[in-house]
Amino acid sequence: MQTVEANGIRFAYLEAGEGPLALLVHGFPDTAHTWDHVLPQVAAKGYHAVAPFTRGYHPTEVPARDPDARTLGLDVLALIDALGGGAPATLIAHDWGASAAYTAAALAPEKIARLITVAIPHPLSSTPSLKMLWQVRHFFLYKLASAPARFAKDDFAALDAIYRRWSPAWDVAPEELAAVRECFSHPASLNAAFGYYRQLSLRPPSYLKKKLPMDTVCFAGTDDPILTPAVYHRAKRWFTGAYTVEEMPGGHFLHREHPKRFAELLLAHV
Repeated sequence: MQTVEANGIRFAYLEAGEGPLALLVHGFPDTAHTWDHVLPQVAAKGYHAVAPFTRGYHPTEVPARDPDARTLGLDVLALIDALGGGAPATLIAHDWGASAAYTAAALAPEKIARLITVAIPHPLSSTPSLKMLWQVRHFFLYKLASAPARFAKDDFAALDAIYRRWSPAWDVAPEELAAVRECFSHPASLNAAFGYYRQLSLRPPSYLKKKLPMDTVCFAGTDDPILTPAVYHRAKRWFTGAYTVEEMPGGHFLHREHPKRFAELLLAHV
């Protein structure tokens, strides 16, 4: 475990290897340990592989304010500068990490050599519908002030429930979520994680309308109950570089459901 100052706060991170930077960014409800299987394999390909605990996630510092999407993107860019000397980095990101990665790519495309996102297509690729609003109802529930306390009830029973709902084909072993429970056992970090949702706007910011020039790979789970691979294929128009959709078994947490298959596909692109 190491720490580094970036964008005004101190980030904790896991690392392996030497070489150009590969930054692996986790989502919700998760931690940097989501990459434990793949981190050493990326390092073995000749990278300095780094998985930060994102803003507010223990042991990273808890910020004074809830972050908006731009702040999360700037965190990614600041970490690239701090850990990679400003050289363009390979960016691998899931869920909220993927959202931050799209923002970072739009704000400073010259800093990202390759973009790889997991389970989140380009934010402008989805067509809103009543069905989708129901499927993402947690976006609204998590904005409530009572959301962190409800999530923590009964030893974080909601944590198990959200993994089952988002990855319905995965029989999640208890140890898979131990690191998340440990992180969220710190009340300030639990509250900070929900701060991402409190600041979430359902209207994409204007900077996301820029087409992205870097080579991009998007991983789509064929068992995802919310987003079908077709959504990822439709997103191609937002990219001018090479654009690949990797379809594989799994739901929202496909990289954890099928870690061996995910690593095989990922390593073919880095």
